[in-house]
Amino acid sequence: MGVDGPDGSGKTVLAAELADVVRDRGRQVVQVSIDDFHHVRAVRYRRGRDSPEGFWLGSYDYDRFREFVLDPFAPGGDRRYRPAGHDLDTDRVVNPEPRQAPTGTVLIVDGLFLHRDELHDQWDLSLFLEVPFTETARRMAVRDGTPPDPDHPGMRRYVQAQRIYFAACDPRNRATAVIDNTDPAAPRLSWSPRSGRAR
Repeated sequence: MGVDGPDGSGKTVLAAELADVVRDRGRQVVQVSIDDFHHVRAVRYRRGRDSPEGFWLGSYDYDRFREFVLDPFAPGGDRRYRPAGHDLDTDRVVNPEPRQAPTGTVLIVDGLFLHRDELHDQWDLSLFLEVPFTETARRMAVRDGTPPDPDHPGMRRYVQAQRIYFAACDPRNRATAVIDNTDPAAPRLSWSPRSGRAR
């Protein structure tokens, strides 16, 4: 399962809540964040530290993510996965010891851009969290100290990168379902594109 959405939309929290629900139903769960598979800074900032295109094109090492996480959980995979490929604090590429997931384990991945061309066909089920940029910027300001105005120049890298993503990949239509997470205490299924039904 993939849990996608803009920065500050509540992906990691919702993924953890979904993991708890799955465990309560007697299934093993592995939760991984694509934020543990960044490229090193030299790649991420190749187009400039403030570049939206750089954020969109250079943030994540999808080849490493596929090798460490997606391939082991794919049909026929051995479920020997590595939960991280990069340490963001030290900017070091990491190669942790593999972990063995039991047969039948549910994989839940949270992160940005999960409906890119490289990833969108990897999910048996995927969610896209829809939250206005005014709200995600407010949350990011509380969490990260960034400007609370999505139109502030300091937010251009993040907001414009998301707009590039929306235009290039249309994640709302690629997702199994769209969740309105404006109120994280009461996430609401707002649209199920594959069923064609508004909710």
